[in-house]
Amino acid sequence: MQIPTNARLYLRPVQFADSPIERGGEVARLAGGLTWFSAYELIAVENGKRVLQYTLPVGDLPADDRLQAIAARITAPRPALQLGGRVLRFDQPQVMGILNMTPDSFSDGGKHLDDVGAAAAAAVGMAAAGAALVDVGGESTRPGAQEVWEGDEIGRVVPVIERLARSGTLVSADTRKAGVMEAALAAGAQIVNDVSALLWDDRALEVVVRAGCPVVLMHAGDPRQGADGGRGHADPLIEVYDWLEARIAAVVAAGVDRGRILADPGIGFGKSLADNLALLNGLALFHGLGVPLLLGASRKRIVGALSNEAPADERLGGSLALALKGAELGAQLLRVHDVPETVQALRVWRGLRDAALVGR
Repeated sequence: MQIPTNARLYLRPVQFADSPIERGGEVARLAGGLTWFSAYELIAVENGKRVLQYTLPVGDLPADDRLQAIAARITAPRPALQLGGRVLRFDQPQVMGILNMTPDSFSDGGKHLDDVGAAAAAAVGMAAAGAALVDVGGESTRPGAQEVWEGDEIGRVVPVIERLARSGTLVSADTRKAGVMEAALAAGAQIVNDVSALLWDDRALEVVVRAGCPVVLMHAGDPRQGADGGRGHADPLIEVYDWLEARIAAVVAAGVDRGRILADPGIGFGKSLADNLALLNGLALFHGLGVPLLLGASRKRIVGALSNEAPADERLGGSLALALKGAELGAQLLRVHDVPETVQALRVWRGLRDAALVGR
């Protein structure tokens, strides 16, 4: 096999194994988690086109510095985050609960908007049900949603975040606005989750650097467009990977510790159904970025499109299928609406993994 000298190279873990027992040297551990794999799909790209696509056992990876560096990032454990008195671990899939303080979110808009106490209670309930953290947002990014004035967004989320912080619940702030980030962090949020990867607001990157907080960088295509269904990508897996790799490098160069960055491929944001399916099937490729992965596919359009146009509140089965797909491919955070059901599904999945690790 001749590897093109000037090509961009990628490795996608494939051929997953139940257990590493009695398979020394034949399997590798994915990002220090609960999944092992026995082969890589090697992809080489020149001038935007795949010129090589080849599957090889993990033990036969060529002694090419580029490939060895990618493989090291794929297999390296993702360090836990110490966030105040809480620890967010990445050695197994965790659930991020969704709390929308909005009137118009596609699934649960208006459910909690006018009752801070009920909203906080719902979020505490998510944590009690097994969510590692709760993602609080005050602006919808559904197709056609109106931009929310910064002051209104702050007014929606800060009272809830303050209550959650006092309760000991770990909170991330789902926002693309610097002023909202500042207010949310001051209220007790520990993480920024920005669908625009800190590109919407010119001050956003500065805020995250100054706060030293973890940040989720999501791919959404044009940061000034929301979830619009998408025009389609020639090679969505490679294009999204390249974009996230470049964005992570830029954010690190600006002063954010790489160990405090998470990446999200942005299912449903500026992408066609075919794009989303390609990203979900190829999700393991993104471990080559060397950071924890967040997957947010809960109740999204992809579920309706594949299930007779089921409305958003009837997409639990499909959402669980996508969450388990993410867990199987090593996603460390699963952003979901249905916390108890997803936690239960993951516990069963974990039980199967544990049984396999015990051996015969």
